[in-house]
Amino acid sequence: SLVSLAVVLSPVLGIDLDVTNPTSIKSTASTIANGMVSYYNGNETGEIIGLLPEPYFWSETSLMFDTLIRYWKATGDSQYNDIVSQGMQAQTGNDNDFMPANQTKNMGNDDQSVWAIAAMTATESIFPDVKGKATWLRLADNVFNDQVARWDDSTCQGGLRWQIFPFNAGYNYKNHANAQFFHLASRLARYTGNSTYIDWASKSFDWAKSVGLVDAKWNVFDGASTKTNCSLINKIQNSHLSSTYVSGAAHMYNITEGGAKWKSTLDGLLNSTLITFFPGGIAKEISCEKVSGVKCKTSVHAYKGILAQNLVDTIRVAPYTSSLIFPKFQSTAAAAAKACDGGVCTLNWSSLRPKITNHTNVGNELSALSFVQGLLAKEVASPATASTGGPAGNSSSTNATSS
Repeated sequence: SLVSLAVVLSPVLGIDLDVTNPTSIKSTASTIANGMVSYYNGNETGEIIGLLPEPYFWSETSLMFDTLIRYWKATGDSQYNDIVSQGMQAQTGNDNDFMPANQTKNMGNDDQSVWAIAAMTATESIFPDVKGKATWLRLADNVFNDQVARWDDSTCQGGLRWQIFPFNAGYNYKNHANAQFFHLASRLARYTGNSTYIDWASKSFDWAKSVGLVDAKWNVFDGASTKTNCSLINKIQNSHLSSTYVSGAAHMYNITEGGAKWKSTLDGLLNSTLITFFPGGIAKEISCEKVSGVKCKTSVHAYKGILAQNLVDTIRVAPYTSSLIFPKFQSTAAAAAKACDGGVCTLNWSSLRPKITNHTNVGNELSALSFVQGLLAKEVASPATASTGGPAGNSSSTNATSS
């Protein structure tokens, strides 16, 4: 429980992980996964199914579920599968598009899309569909179609707004929701081979480059205001955002069979991401981690987990990238495990003597687990597609157009 986690611990030696030994990797992953799941009480009587408690946002639960699907696929440990299936289906909403009534009023496009991305992980992992419920593929596709309908050409020559509804702060901002839309479209493209997804992935990425959210040196920035027609870019850089573009480009490289555009795009984005977010060979959230006077916000603690997951997917759909990515994975996973006392981890992995304090956060375990289990990427089959054994589902991609 959170009560047992929220204690002040002295400096710890952490977990000694052998990054070349699958038994050590799986044992460490099991310990950290148990710590991560201890934050979740959505499967207990009287609690809301599919929600982490405050202060965590609705979308963070989907990140946890996505991580647990990957955990099952990497280790074979299925003990958390039931809470994942139950929790994700509980948040699908009446229209099977991850817009449940208890969340819709305050929802952003980014919030909705991370649930769809978790559904894509389930689809590609052949995670069992729930009998009588919408398939994971259908859920992801429904979100895609929702967001196609929200594409906004009235400002900035295109793009998705951060927020869905005008009464929410952030409606006049176009940001990482576009990276996630690109990422979702690219994964649907690879899974189905349908040209509609390919067209939208290309369109959304080209738009991001045209307005400067991705610059000529492949730096990826947070967003821009519609009030200035996206002429002034907010140049904050976050690992989850850069790596989301990396993974999207990798999927497009895969579906276009190594096409020159996506090969150069993937190489540029990947090199920029590895240089920016792995100083000294260990992953770091540069916008806030160990920055004087800045504290990482609650949701930011999970960003390095998204970074890890995106890079794992990149290796799996563009294997030539492994030689660049995997050495940094090994050094980071070892450091992350060292910063865990059992199932309790800290955010900073670069310290030689990490301390676990009472500042616990589910994102710390999510991030550490994602790097540790990511070491098994080469032992896990490539993400399935509809033509290589994945469920055919019932996507409705013909509902969307690339116009």
